[in-house]
Amino acid sequence: MKQPLKKDRYKVNFPLQMAQCEANYLLLSKLTPELAVRDAWQFAVERAGKSWEMRIEVTERMRYTTTVRVARQDERDSSWLQLPQLTVRLYHDAQLAEVLAWEGHRRLQVRYSYPNRDMYQADEKAQFNRFLGEWLTHCLQHGHSLHDISLLVK
Repeated sequence: MKQPLKKDRYKVNFPLQMAQCEANYLLLSKLTPELAVRDAWQFAVERAGKSWEMRIEVTERMRYTTTVRVARQDERDSSWLQLPQLTVRLYHDAQLAEVLAWEGHRRLQVRYSYPNRDMYQADEKAQFNRFLGEWLTHCLQHGHSLHDISLLVK
C-alpha cells in the first residue's frame, strides 16, 4: 500500500512579505497625498473601455499608524457581486502597509493550517498583500482624479 505524500507546511517568506508591504506603502503614498491632513481620495480608473470609481478613506489615525479603507465604488451595486474592499494599515515609522481585513473578514493570520474551517489558503495574507499591490499599481497606471488632476502621479 502506498503512503500518501505529506505536504510540507507553508513557510512564510518574511523578506518577500516585507518587500511587498514596503511597495504597498509607496503606492498608497502616491495615491494619498496630504495623508496627514486629508481623510478621503476618490478617482476613476479606466481600462479596456470600462471605468469605475475608487475611494480611499482614512478610518483611523494614530501617532505612528493610519488605517485606510480601499474600495471600488460602483453606482450599479449588485446583490450577487461584492466589490473589493480592503482595510489597510500604514506604519509610517517603518514605511510599511499591510492588509488587515477584507470585506468584513478580520484579523488575517500570517499562516493558516490547511484545510481549515473557513477554507483559507495557507498563504492567504500574502495573497491579499500581493493583490493590494497589483490593484494600486493598476490604479496609478490607469487612473485619473475626479476633482484635482494633480492628485494622481503617473
